[in-house]
Amino acid sequence: MSPMKLLTRGAMACLVVSSAGACTQLIPRFVPTVKAEANIRSAYPYESRFVTIEGSRIHYVETGTDTTGTPVVFVHGNPTSSYLWRNVLPIVGKHHRAIAIDLVGMGKSDKPDIDYKVEDFIRYFDGFMAQMNLKEVILVVHDWGGPIGIDYAMRHQDQVKGLAMMETIIAPMHWDEVDFFTRYLFKQLRDPHTGEELNVKQNYFVEKLIPAFSGRELSEQEMAAYRAPFQRESDRKLVALFPQEIPFDGEPAAVYRRIAGNYERLKATKIPLLLLYAEPGAIVQGKYLEGLRTNLPAMMTVDIGPGLHFIQESQPTAIGQAIDRWSAHL
Repeated sequence: MSPMKLLTRGAMACLVVSSAGACTQLIPRFVPTVKAEANIRSAYPYESRFVTIEGSRIHYVETGTDTTGTPVVFVHGNPTSSYLWRNVLPIVGKHHRAIAIDLVGMGKSDKPDIDYKVEDFIRYFDGFMAQMNLKEVILVVHDWGGPIGIDYAMRHQDQVKGLAMMETIIAPMHWDEVDFFTRYLFKQLRDPHTGEELNVKQNYFVEKLIPAFSGRELSEQEMAAYRAPFQRESDRKLVALFPQEIPFDGEPAAVYRRIAGNYERLKATKIPLLLLYAEPGAIVQGKYLEGLRTNLPAMMTVDIGPGLHFIQESQPTAIGQAIDRWSAHL
């Protein structure tokens, strides 16, 4: 039986014997570990840099042997930061200018008083790209970094040399495409009351889901880095909002239209596309992966090995090498 089927069976058993609230707390215990690569480093040896967008400081790090070379911009999702890419950056930086942003409100970036809707993240990301004067770029996106980066790429097709995607929302999602476990968990997270209790009050996404879906036990130093941006309840409100923005079966409508429209543009784009996926994965798996392969036939797909959702925490070398090989031909 596959790890995800075992997880689903465990989640169903949990619901039989527990209340919904108790089961949500227990579910991360059913998530399987994977065979991660050895010697994954927790250190984050990069100088902090900032640009100011709409009065807020946006944090980023940069590395690379050739600072005049093709910029590769790494875009994280919820609830992570540029720290997620720490072991991928030096591999890609051997031949490129590697830049990893902290999205507004996340990582070491400022937390302005905004709604933190998808369009807000897109606006600040646009400002970052303009302020940095980044052109002829390769975008590497994960989780909610996908809808943000894909939207930028589809509006700037003459300035994007390549788009690499992993464990992200590329096409609109449907409840019948996901397993029982995913359906149950995200309905809990999407509920305004339950989601706020879990993610704002309990910091559930950071404390439970990041370590569970990294596929291995994270060190105290690694957990401290992921906790750092979300020390106060007020810092965590955007973490609770992101699950509500995922467009399942057309809702919320505004996000659905944006992602659906960009998916149609991806089908017609001349931008080289790369999809990295892991086994068993979390988002990019099963019917969803099959649909992407069918509808984006020009896209290169690469299996990077065992991983769940935060695949940078299980296979960073395979990710970096796959991007490096692919980008050499762009």
